[in-house]
Amino acid sequence: MSAPARDREPGGVAPGVKARGSAQGTPPIDGLAQAYLTPARVATTLAILAAILIAVAIVAAAFGSVHISLIRAIADRASADHAILFGVRMPRVVLGAIVGAVLAAVGAALQALVRNPLAEGGILGISGGGAFGAIVAMVIFSRLGGADAMVPLCAFGAALLSTLAVYRLALVDGRLEPFTLLLVGVIFNSFWGAAIMLVNSVVNFYFTHSIIFWLMGSFEAPTWREVAMVAVLGGAGCAVLMTRARDLNLLSLGDDEAAELGVEVDALRRTIFAVTSIMIGAAVSVSGIISFVGLIVPHILRVTLGADHRLLIPASILGGAAFTVAADLVARVAIAPAELPVGAITALCGGPFFIYVLRREGRKALAS
Repeated sequence: MSAPARDREPGGVAPGVKARGSAQGTPPIDGLAQAYLTPARVATTLAILAAILIAVAIVAAAFGSVHISLIRAIADRASADHAILFGVRMPRVVLGAIVGAVLAAVGAALQALVRNPLAEGGILGISGGGAFGAIVAMVIFSRLGGADAMVPLCAFGAALLSTLAVYRLALVDGRLEPFTLLLVGVIFNSFWGAAIMLVNSVVNFYFTHSIIFWLMGSFEAPTWREVAMVAVLGGAGCAVLMTRARDLNLLSLGDDEAAELGVEVDALRRTIFAVTSIMIGAAVSVSGIISFVGLIVPHILRVTLGADHRLLIPASILGGAAFTVAADLVARVAIAPAELPVGAITALCGGPFFIYVLRREGRKALAS
């Protein structure tokens, strides 16, 4: 090990190692070794993001296709406002917040893991794999019984298999090439999309609406049981990611440098890929494919707050939750009483953002 643990800087970087980005266009972490992450800074940042999330959630609960009074909904348990708030809107708002938190945390972890700011569960084909598994399980087990249990399980399994396949195919001479990973992920996205459309072409009309739901993403009519399932799996996954935040900081220096500083790089990659697959599978099993949340939120927060994942991951959790709840609010009120898919709203935001980041990283690669 090149430096004892006690001599490392607060960001987890040894004094003798220069903080830098990778040759493949890694987000630079030049300030990581110099900027001390104080508890006051963490608390202040997370408090601001939590306040934004609470404000967005209150607005989302108050507004929709039907006007309600929050005061009457809380005070009068027999009112229609109470039934709408706690039976319809609150499960939807809470589920949107949890799914957004999961997707943003996954994006922050994957971007550090592969040292590519364009990495995200949807772009890498993980969400598409989970959606395909959920759709196949829904079609098969709707007749055999047990669909409620098998749909999430098949989504987890398909997301994990998709992750493993993308990871293996992106290895070049035993090393992970970030832009090769991105290209393989795009190819897998096309493959899963074609597979889903193939299933859609052979099922009856009853399943067609559900398949479109998985493709476009929606928080329509969730149950508290679904909310609890995603909360448990997503919360456990976020906890694992936060415990590996220091290792993700070191991995930003490069595989060799991280290994010299005591990080078991291969074990870390296996852990993060497995955990993120489970998290995406849980989210996709109840919301369908909601793209670009894991790209937009971590990238903006990384530019704003820095690349220290001890702050970036919890900040992404809160920021992703607020972003997705806001997107769902727009989807509900934009053409009320009709409703837009949440995935369409996030894609409209994420498409131009993806092109912007891609061009910026391309210019960096040419400059280097």
